[in-house]
Amino acid sequence: MGALLALVASVAWGSADVAGGVGSRRVGSSRVIAVTYPAGAVILTIFALFIVPGTIDSDVIWLSFATSIVGTIGMILLYHALAVGPMGIVSPLTAIGGAGIPVIAGLLRGEPLTALFVIGALLAVIAVILVSRESGPHAKVTPRALLLAGGAGLAIGLFLTALGIAPESSGIWVATISRWWSTIGMGIFALVLLLRSGRASWSPYPWLLAIGAGALDALANGTFQLAAQNGELAVVAVIGSLYPATTLLLAHFMLKERMSPIQWAGVITALVAVVALTV
Repeated sequence: MGALLALVASVAWGSADVAGGVGSRRVGSSRVIAVTYPAGAVILTIFALFIVPGTIDSDVIWLSFATSIVGTIGMILLYHALAVGPMGIVSPLTAIGGAGIPVIAGLLRGEPLTALFVIGALLAVIAVILVSRESGPHAKVTPRALLLAGGAGLAIGLFLTALGIAPESSGIWVATISRWWSTIGMGIFALVLLLRSGRASWSPYPWLLAIGAGALDALANGTFQLAAQNGELAVVAVIGSLYPATTLLLAHFMLKERMSPIQWAGVITALVAVVALTV
């Protein structure tokens, strides 16, 4: 069950990256996140109250606060990186950090290291490398985009680790309260932006993209927390890190970005990695 939930989270994250990345190219990452966060917070709250109930205590509140800090930093860096760099390169780079830190945390917690896990993890790394291979003018990536992607991967890895160690009795309240903390912070930041730059920089606002990205990201965060509660953190983190394959496929079919044979091989390798990790 944990592996299946992680796969759902992976697809949702990949889809959210496309929506959020396109929206960020229009009005900037901070302005997009100012809407994606409250949209996601509402959806997570509904799920936490009526579908996946759990308990809230002081530990959950403090963990959600810490999670919100690294999560917000990761999202801002990620969307900014997607806005200034090619999605096919930025997304896989963030996935490496996003998977690596939770895997290390899981192993330090004493989670078993099986042969199939090693094979699946290696295939996942190969898949991420293959899908990031771009050619032509779209292959150009600036040092700024690389730094943003690296920082995003580090922050996202810490964020997923925090979700993964949340107590099972909390349901998805860590992800939910974390999103509300982030919503408050981004709301204040958005107000400052509005007062400084005026409404012109917000127009025309990509409402559908921002709300869609928020809904998908919220679904991914809540699902990942449940996946970690029902499986090994190291395994679900690796499966969740395969979201660049979804980003690449959506960019190919919806944004008409071309995929090379090597990138198609990466998508197939990602599918094989999922099989190895779920057996």
